[in-house]
Amino acid sequence: MGPSDDEEPRAWRNWAREQVCHPAEIVRPRTREGLAWAIIAATEAGRPIKVAGSGHSFSEAALTDGTMLQIEALDRLLDADPDSGLVKVEAGAVLGELNRTLDDLGLAFENLGDIDKQTLAGSISTGTHGTGIRFQNISAQIEAIEMILADGTSVELSESSDPKGFAAARIGLGALGAIYSVTLRTVPAYTVSRLDHPLPLAEVLDCLQEKVDAVDHFEFYVFPHTETALCRESTRTDQPPQPPSPAGRYLREVVIENWLSGAFTAAARVAPPLGPRLARLAAGSFANVSKVDSSHRVFASERRLKFTEMEYGIPREHAREAVERVLEVASKPEMQCVFPIEVRFAKGDDALLSPSYERDSCYIAVHQDRKLDWPIYFREVEEILADYGGRPHWGKRHEQTHLQLCERYPRWKQFQAARKRLDPTGRFANAYTDRVLGPPG
Repeated sequence: MGPSDDEEPRAWRNWAREQVCHPAEIVRPRTREGLAWAIIAATEAGRPIKVAGSGHSFSEAALTDGTMLQIEALDRLLDADPDSGLVKVEAGAVLGELNRTLDDLGLAFENLGDIDKQTLAGSISTGTHGTGIRFQNISAQIEAIEMILADGTSVELSESSDPKGFAAARIGLGALGAIYSVTLRTVPAYTVSRLDHPLPLAEVLDCLQEKVDAVDHFEFYVFPHTETALCRESTRTDQPPQPPSPAGRYLREVVIENWLSGAFTAAARVAPPLGPRLARLAAGSFANVSKVDSSHRVFASERRLKFTEMEYGIPREHAREAVERVLEVASKPEMQCVFPIEVRFAKGDDALLSPSYERDSCYIAVHQDRKLDWPIYFREVEEILADYGGRPHWGKRHEQTHLQLCERYPRWKQFQAARKRLDPTGRFANAYTDRVLGPPG
């Protein structure tokens, strides 16, 4: 036996409890050597390999009937240089814990998504992003990646050592190898002042691009059947953090944003005609709320209500038209949708499979009750966003195949070349990568 723990085969489910698989084995390596040993053993047994982090993807990216590697125990800080901001950490580190570790060092991510439960490897592999048109996604904040390949060998991918492999691995869908460690470019810890406030939707859409450019981080939410948008405007500030009281935070982020939303969702499911009224009631509860705190505590939101989600990145200039068309679909009675549409923005980057590859992007996310017929809603939205060259968020649901996706990524062939070089036998493939990337080889 190698230096890792394993257990009898059992079902694995993602956070939303929708994606399920029955791996032949689940292995939880605790060291770099244990990770390499588990990969070698699976390769010698002829089993496919997938790495699962915290299971926060809505897609089938982690599913396998072979060897599943769960890497949460690989969460150690390996090196940190506060002067340069370079921090090397094992890839199983959960973002929320890593944020606190960085904060203790006086450091922070330049930008983050609104969930901090993912592992670092998972957030990189699927292209996790936040909002802010001058800021890129998490994968763009990486200096180097150490990856274990199917034969157990280790490779370091960086702009200097292997620029083509690095550009592919920064959003690699877990199809190239198992990420062991990541070297991050962090920035000095900073405070963010956030204001949530409602505005008429028409006013927001009329000056949308100006609002996007006016603050560091802009996003908004809008419920179908309503004409009010909740704008969230966040600005970096020199003010000291002013954390809310634990009770106040629990009331807003758990009771109101999760429990109350869950009650609305359940009511709309049981009595669909109530949907529009409940959506208007939810929009009517929007209020001015301010928050000044450390960046990672402002960016992250509490998510306890289970749902399913799809998100696409489109060129930012099409944001208004796309939002209006998506809202029209979401407001159809047959969709039974009482979840808000979420609209965010990100700066373009150069990771080969980034939805923001070489274009500043608007991200439009739609959510739905898992117990309803969500595919009919998502498919109509997907057709709309395809009109703008939409690229799916790799951690969210979508029905695109490699035949459609290859036309939307200018350097698709370069990614495929890196995939063939780093995983020539397709050991890290599964049904999902076969669909979205094509079969290996």
